[in-house]
Order: sequence, then C-alpha cells, then structure tokens
Amino acid sequence: MPKYQAITKTDFANLRWKRYENYHFAAPDAVAPLVVQELPKACMTLPIAFIQQGEAFVPAAVQGLQPGQNLFVSPDGRWIGPYTPAAYRGYPFALANADNGQVVLCVDTDSGLVGEDCTETFFDEQGEPSQSVKAVLDFLQQVRSNREATLRICAALQAEDLIQPWPITLKGEQGEKTVQGLYRIDEAKLNSLSADALHRLQQAGALPVAYCQLLSMQHLQTLGKLAQAHASAKAQSQQALPTSANGELDLEFLNNNDTISFGPH
Repeated sequence: MPKYQAITKTDFANLRWKRYENYHFAAPDAVAPLVVQELPKACMTLPIAFIQQGEAFVPAAVQGLQPGQNLFVSPDGRWIGPYTPAAYRGYPFALANADNGQVVLCVDTDSGLVGEDCTETFFDEQGEPSQSVKAVLDFLQQVRSNREATLRICAALQAEDLIQPWPITLKGEQGEKTVQGLYRIDEAKLNSLSADALHRLQQAGALPVAYCQLLSMQHLQTLGKLAQAHASAKAQSQQALPTSANGELDLEFLNNNDTISFGPH
C-alpha cells in the first residue's frame, strides 16, 4: 500500500527523489480512473468502462478482469501498449486535501523512490520547490481540474440514464464467470434520445465521452490475449513477455483470442 506524506521543508529539505523506471506499482490495479482530456487517446488502445464511486460514475481503463491484476504491466514492469493512463504518470506524487481545506502535494515514501541517494531535489537552494517538483505539481493540478470536469460530464450522461451495466463473461476451464461492477453507454438509448436530450449532452460536452467509451469496447478482447500471454510466461517461469529482436515487447500474441465475450450493444 502507498504511504503518502505531505512534502514540507522540515521533512524533505535533505531528501531527494527519482523518477519511476517501471510500472510494478501499477500491477495490482484492475482499473485506473481516466479524465475526459485523455479519453480520445486512451480509447484507441484501452477498453474503457464506467465505474461507480459513491453515487457518481467515472470513466476508467479496464486493465484486468480479476481483482489485483493489471494485464498491461509486463512481469518485468514494462507497460504494454502505446498509452499509459495519466493516473500513473505523476507517481510517486499525488495531491491530497489537508485538514485546512488546502490541496497539498504528497509523495509515496514507501515507493523506493525517495531517499538521500536519489537524484532529484524537492527544494532548491532558496528553499522553494525545485523545477522538477513544480512540473509534477502542475501536471497533477491539471489532472485534478480535469477530473472535476469529468464528474460533471458523467453526471450529465447519468441524468439521461445512459450509463448501464456492462455484461462481460469470462470463459475458463471451470466454466463461465460474469464480471460485475463495470458499466457502459447504452448505445440503443443514446440513438433514441430526443433532440432536447441530445442538446443537453452536447452543451455538457458529454457526447464525445459517450462515443469514446463505445469505440473503446472493441479492445476488450485484448485482455483475454494478455491474460493468456501472462499465464504462458508464468508457466514457463519467464520474467517477461515475449520480446522482439530489438528488445521491444513482441505483441504478436494479441492477434487472435476468444476468451472474453460481452453482451449486445
């Protein structure tokens, strides 16, 4: 579990940090929340669903269909695929709400990326946040701001009753298993909305989000292929998925698979 601590001059003046070199920290995440700004890129390679957070829904990358399993992280820690969710790109940093209502920058002190022997400073010689920390803070603030917009857009989709359960069935040696907790856009209902309802969604900026989610559903089959590749690597006691001659991940195994099915749109 991450152990986030607020960054203060008192505690971090003599400490340093370094950037992550692999994605082992993301390996237990079956889903990763997404913000609306990244959906056009994410939907080109990742299956996207809506997940429920309290009474609200948020879009999320579906990275595995078993708890604690992110199939997009190779056994050696590399990310599989061309797009990495923004939720991971600020690691080991995160924003948190302080008791006084302010938003503070925190760092995961259990990440192995914080210590006196690391390369990046937290503060400069004048006691101000270093340029590298400022860059991370700016990125996380942009994501946070976009997350608020994402919640408003998802609320508009929910108000039109467009977010419905996504029936996904896994086929395994012990039979079929239905995955719970994932939601999708009801395409038939979207196509039958009144002009007024479509106008409301357009004004809210919600239509592109709906279309991105629908487009991304074609990538669900990728999870079955990745699951087989991980299982094969484990059975052969390999520490990595197949690589090509130049050392890059060989994704040829993604060409054919039928281990996942889902209901009609």
